[in-house]
Amino acid sequence: MVTKGVLFDFSGTLFRIEPVRDWLAAVLREEGLDVPPEDFERYVSGLTEAGALPGGPPPLRIPDRLAGAASRRDLSAALHREAYTGLARTVPLPDPGLYDALYDRHRRPEAWQAYPDAAEVLAGLRRAGIAVCVVSNIGWDPRPVFRAHGLDALVDAYALSFEHGLQKPDPGLFRVACALIGLDPADVVMVGDDRHADGGAAALGCEVRFVDHLPVAERPDGLRSLGLVPE
Repeated sequence: MVTKGVLFDFSGTLFRIEPVRDWLAAVLREEGLDVPPEDFERYVSGLTEAGALPGGPPPLRIPDRLAGAASRRDLSAALHREAYTGLARTVPLPDPGLYDALYDRHRRPEAWQAYPDAAEVLAGLRRAGIAVCVVSNIGWDPRPVFRAHGLDALVDAYALSFEHGLQKPDPGLFRVACALIGLDPADVVMVGDDRHADGGAAALGCEVRFVDHLPVAERPDGLRSLGLVPE
């Protein structure tokens, strides 16, 4: 197979969200709230177990009242916010305004860090004339994150679930992505960290390769090791 295009997942593949501890600390600082250390640790544990940080640890349990929104969260911006602020609200925090502030924080470029080899691999694909599309189950626009980190110029298109009303592993979203870069799925590789969601591209005829969803410092060359850039 001669690769003509590569589809990349966003969270856990090209970028990683900040840890729950840093996410909460940043919002408390921005809101001017000081909390005792023991309370802070309790909030971190609660938010982690609740799965309240998009792109962070999954919830240990989803309350019945949020099950519908959670299962369809990536189909619209409203559902995404409803699901994640709902999960956060299962944790008593010292100010009711923190729930929306936490949600808003995770969409900001400074809350995300690119994996160490992301720029290198994307630049190599651009030099080789290989098209790139970001395919993400997401409820908000990550383009500003790519721009802030200097990677947007290396991406040709974005196929985002909330913009198309389709979420992976539905082959329809991968079909949209291939159409956006004008390629047959048989000429395209999908790269992601979720065997179920990202693996859906195989049904369309794409080759699928996986990376591990690890902290940035623990995955220095996960993308490079896939051999996506021609020698």
